[in-house]
Amino acid sequence: MANPSDTYRTVTPYLVVPDADGEIKFLESAFGGSLSGCMRGPDGKVAHAEVRIGDSLIMLGQAGDFMKAMPAALYLWIEDVDATYARALAAGATSQSAPEDKPYGHRNAGVVDACGVTWWIGWLVK
Repeated sequence: MANPSDTYRTVTPYLVVPDADGEIKFLESAFGGSLSGCMRGPDGKVAHAEVRIGDSLIMLGQAGDFMKAMPAALYLWIEDVDATYARALAAGATSQSAPEDKPYGHRNAGVVDACGVTWWIGWLVK
């Protein structure tokens, strides 16, 4: 069996969302995510999927009777905050806050995707 640290970080986010297929499409369109695996239940819905964004992995599944959808907020470190924010909006997210330089040294923006996940997009200001 492979060592989990070869694939997973010590803490790996797991999203339970009302539309897992939609979330996967959003992660691919907005953040350049790459689907690395997807298992579907007998009903055809996503039981478990893994999407790689940069050097990180996000696991997700379709909400249902077994697990209810739950909100999450994730911070995405990416160099081009403005372009990523624009791609997220084009992929269907709504703005939480437009890109701006913050007094604590980050340039960041926030969006909320169609499944209710808040994404903070940030980079260190030079």
